[in-house]
Amino acid sequence: MTTQLDFERVSFASDLASHGDRPAILADDFALTYRELADRVDALALRLGTERRLVALAAANDVDSLVAYLAALVSGHPLILVPEDKPAALNSIVAAYDPDVILRSGNGQAVLEERRPGTRHELHPDLALMLSTSGSTGSPKLVRLSHANLQSNAESIAEYLDIGPDDRAATTLPMSYCYGLSVINSHLLRGAGLVLTDLSVVDPCFWELFRSRGATAFAAVPYTFELLERVGFADMELPSLRYVTQAGGRLAPEMVQSYAGLGRRRGWELFVMYGQTEATARMAYLPPDLAATVPGTIGIPVPGGAFRIDPAPGLEHGELVYTGPNVMLGYADRPADLAAGRTISELRTGDLARRHPAGVYEVVGRRSRFVKIVGLRVDLGQVERILADLGVQAASAGTDQGVVVAVEGDHDTQLLGKVLAQGIGLPRAALELHAVEHLPRMATGKLDYPAVLALSGNSTSGPEVSGPQPADRPSADSSSATAAGPDNVRRIFRDTLELTDIADGDTFVSLGGDSLSYVAASVRLEQALGHLPPDWHVTPVRDLEPRRRDVPARRMRRFFAPLETSIVLRAVSIVLIVSTHVGFFSWQGTAHVLMAVAGYNFARFQLSGERLPRLRRQLASLARVVVPSMAFIAFAYLITDRYSLANVVLLNAVIGPEAVTTQWHFWFIEVLVYLLVGMTALLAIPWLHRAERRFPLLFPLAITGAGLLTRYDLVDPGVPHTAPALWLFALGWAVARSRTVAQRCLVSALAAVTVPGFFENAARELTVVAGILLLIWLPTLPVPRVFGRLTVLLASASLYAYLVHWVVYPPLAGISPALAVAGSLAAGIGYWALCMRVMGTVSRWKIGRRRERSGGIRPQTA
Repeated sequence: MTTQLDFERVSFASDLASHGDRPAILADDFALTYRELADRVDALALRLGTERRLVALAAANDVDSLVAYLAALVSGHPLILVPEDKPAALNSIVAAYDPDVILRSGNGQAVLEERRPGTRHELHPDLALMLSTSGSTGSPKLVRLSHANLQSNAESIAEYLDIGPDDRAATTLPMSYCYGLSVINSHLLRGAGLVLTDLSVVDPCFWELFRSRGATAFAAVPYTFELLERVGFADMELPSLRYVTQAGGRLAPEMVQSYAGLGRRRGWELFVMYGQTEATARMAYLPPDLAATVPGTIGIPVPGGAFRIDPAPGLEHGELVYTGPNVMLGYADRPADLAAGRTISELRTGDLARRHPAGVYEVVGRRSRFVKIVGLRVDLGQVERILADLGVQAASAGTDQGVVVAVEGDHDTQLLGKVLAQGIGLPRAALELHAVEHLPRMATGKLDYPAVLALSGNSTSGPEVSGPQPADRPSADSSSATAAGPDNVRRIFRDTLELTDIADGDTFVSLGGDSLSYVAASVRLEQALGHLPPDWHVTPVRDLEPRRRDVPARRMRRFFAPLETSIVLRAVSIVLIVSTHVGFFSWQGTAHVLMAVAGYNFARFQLSGERLPRLRRQLASLARVVVPSMAFIAFAYLITDRYSLANVVLLNAVIGPEAVTTQWHFWFIEVLVYLLVGMTALLAIPWLHRAERRFPLLFPLAITGAGLLTRYDLVDPGVPHTAPALWLFALGWAVARSRTVAQRCLVSALAAVTVPGFFENAARELTVVAGILLLIWLPTLPVPRVFGRLTVLLASASLYAYLVHWVVYPPLAGISPALAVAGSLAAGIGYWALCMRVMGTVSRWKIGRRRERSGGIRPQTA
């Protein structure tokens, strides 16, 4: 095995104590000297041991993460750095690389999860750190960096920024991002201070901390400057500020000139920089005195580095190639790659460049036709492929400010713009489409992309985010009684429930409606009736009458569509769940909100009527969950190696491994099915059926009590993850049965008392409590009308999006987390539409069979 003596020395980590009592960490409420920081690093290094092991660190901008990072370097343990707020990224890395140790932030001390005492990996002596490539957080493809890479890049950055012991840098970027990490390394190297914070520059508290701690620098990406504009940075008094650095994408030349000029007037300097993760952060910088004259260039190589431009066949400009001691060892795609040494000696950047007459370098394009917009890497070729799949010939060009697309022929560019924005995960405002008679081409017949880019700004008006409403959509201000009477209600029920024979006395529930069909029916009814009675789902068709809206309501509904709270919660929750799993951002707790919503809907749609008819409805509704789930999981089982036959039959929670692996991806579906089966079986017992009818609120409260036995670990259910599920499912059931203010207060108190402390995460617990309270106290929520239809689609497809996103997002996350989220949600909507069509066909076939057997049509009587 490789011991800790077999790696190169990284002085900025190993020589911390040499800086003595100088301030190393300055936070809002405490400070650490370099000697104190060194003591903490040495203590954790001892816990990590002397045998080199593979370590994964979920890093935040806090002391625990910084200590863990430095301890791994000091003791020679190769480290994979992932963002703490993206648990899906950590899960992906753990699944791909099987680290020996996982480190996380604790309450003043790093939490060390030792997965094995030794290591099962062969680790090259030079290997120090692995980071995800730009835009691919959580991707198995990692950049392998050596101790020498880290040390040399820290030295070159510290040299050209002239960092000294009196400097103090505010951590405006995540340390899991190579740019943010380089700020830490270069300042520790020189014994400078770190104003450690995760506050945003838009937070007034950030600037209070900046001033009080005498910060001299902060790092920015292009988007940061948009935020600085909002908070009035130009007028701030920051006497200690010495310089601002910028990287992470191209900053518009006019912005470079503007901020360079501001810096000159205010006494600080702007350093525009250029780099890639593959070069341990930085390759070039623009000296501040050149910012006014050549603001569009990347400047000169960092100390110790060099550029050359290699010819690119068929292109006017060549490819920029970088050499220097900070060039990575190579990439890793699998654990075996960790044993490899250096596999490259120079970095082919993929950027097309030229040498400016001023002696600096200028990037003029991408060889691979990628652009980075609002932090998202966009493949211009993919833009053309998406449109080609729609039968539209197009050519796309772009800059870091946006994408310009020329489409050949007479097409609706507004509609195509929406499709593209959704397909590639960009804001609609970042796309500009132009219909042209013929695509511009050069004399050789090749597409003329500069001519496409020149189309930008030719239109007289900017792109509109939303287009015209469909002509057959009911007006929000319609108050016609004749258009919304029982016949219209009957038509809505026919469409959403795939039925033909609906009597005046029928209700949504008696016709077999459930939570899957409820969303579409409720939205259409609200539009048709002008209101939505709280108990509409159990109200006979003949009693669902339209109501004239008053003038203020009509005005409000021009801009807002009131949607039932459970619908909004389903839509918002699935977006947050998928985004968290992808690693786009982290917002935990919404899956458990959905479990409460499931109980709420079970009580509303599955508990009315006599025992046997109700049992048939419950079984039919259960089949609408089980069959699509098993079908898709079987498909996922066949095309991936992540799942087992236990997943296919929805029994992983019972017979699967106890350790949380990819086989636990479908826990929510499995546990929901178990609860629905259990409650259906329970209520099939005659005396329990009668008890539920007699005590509609007391019954779910008793179920809640049973769930609380597992919530407080008084009883072990024997099936992981069901403890909070049973408890929250029953709470949702109780919400649906609460009729008076006192009853709602009782259920609210139950949620407020029992949720805190369960997850040991205040934000997660607050999310669950807030979701339940919204369900209790607000029957509807106003949703901007422009998002109304999307909200309904997402709510309808929430179960299906949860299913399919596990398979859809992994290949897309490396391109763009936003694209992975959008693609997952779109695929979920597509699978939902397919299942609805199949279910409708089956339903119509059953109706036809019943008619054939009965020899007639059901009479239209109550």
